[in-house]
Amino acid sequence: MMDECGGDARDHNRDMKVVMPGGTGHVGQMIRRNLEPQGWRFTVLTRAPVQADEVAWDGKSLGPWADLIDGADAVIGLAGKSVNCRYSEANLKEMMDSRVNSVRAIGRAVANAKAPPRLWLQASTATIYAHRFDAPNDEATGILGGDEPGAPYKWNASIRIAKAWEQALEEAVTPSTRKVAMRSAMTMSVDRGSVFDVLATLAKRGLGGRHGDGRQYVSWIHETDFANALRFLVEREDLSGPINICSPNPLPNRDFMRILRGAVGAKLALPTPAWLLEIGAALIHTETELILKSRRVVPERLLVAGFKFEFPNWPEAATELAERRA
Repeated sequence: MMDECGGDARDHNRDMKVVMPGGTGHVGQMIRRNLEPQGWRFTVLTRAPVQADEVAWDGKSLGPWADLIDGADAVIGLAGKSVNCRYSEANLKEMMDSRVNSVRAIGRAVANAKAPPRLWLQASTATIYAHRFDAPNDEATGILGGDEPGAPYKWNASIRIAKAWEQALEEAVTPSTRKVAMRSAMTMSVDRGSVFDVLATLAKRGLGGRHGDGRQYVSWIHETDFANALRFLVEREDLSGPINICSPNPLPNRDFMRILRGAVGAKLALPTPAWLLEIGAALIHTETELILKSRRVVPERLLVAGFKFEFPNWPEAATELAERRA
C-alpha cells in the first residue's frame, strides 16, 4: 500500500527519533511543525540551548551530544551560517567552516555509534548548480556552477562552499547509514522572516515587480512538499546521494512575482533594476545572488521514484501560503 507522498505506508515514519543539528532556524521550525504531529520526535543541537529538547554543541567537536546519535532513527543536518549576509572574506570563511566542520562532526558521531541511524539527511543547496537559462538542472545532467558566463565572480564563492559541504558528507565513513545530500530550493513557508514572508511583505508595499530583468529562474518548494519529501526519503531505502528538493516547475522571476502579487492582493508592482538591488542588498547586509541567480532546478530523482507533489505549481502554492499568512 502506498501513502499520499508515494512511499510504502508501513510504520517507518511513526515514532521517529530524530537528531537535528542546527534546527533552530526557519527550516528546522518548518520541519518540526509539519512532522511532529506525525510522530517524529526531535532533539535539536544548538550552540545556545533554551528549550528542554535542545542540547548544546559547538558545531565541530565531539561531546556529550554525540550520545544522542547512538540509537537515533535519523539525523537531519541543517547547521551552517546563514547565506543572508555580505560575502566578506570573514563571512565566507564562517559559512565554509560552519558547514564543513559540522558535517565532519556528525560523521564522526555516526561512525562511533553502536546503533547508528539508518538515515542521514544533510542540507545542501540548489545553488550548487550553474546560473543558466537554457535547460533545467537535474541530478544526472545538471551543470554544477563555477565560472559560468554571465555569473559575477563573487557567486563562485558560494559554489565552492556548496561543493565542499557535499564533499564532507561524501567523505564521511558511515557504512550502516544511508546519506542524502538535500539540494534544496527556496522553501516557502509562513514563518515570520521566511523567504515567502519577506517577498509577500515587499509585494504588499508595492515592491513586487520583477527583479533585474526578470528572466532568472526561481526554484522553490512548498513547506508541505518539503516535509513530505523527508518522509518519502525515510521510506525509500534505495535513494541516496544528491537529491533535488524542489518543485518540478521553476519559473522566471517576472512570472513568479506576478503570481505572488496576485496571491497577496498587491496592486502596485514597481520593478527593481539590478543596480538598485545591489544598493539595497548592501544596505541590509545581504547579496543579490539570492534573487538574481537563475536557479532552474528540477527534482528528477524524486519524480522517477514516484513522489507526488501536493503543490507542484506556484499559483496554488502561493495562494495557499497567502491565505494562511493573512
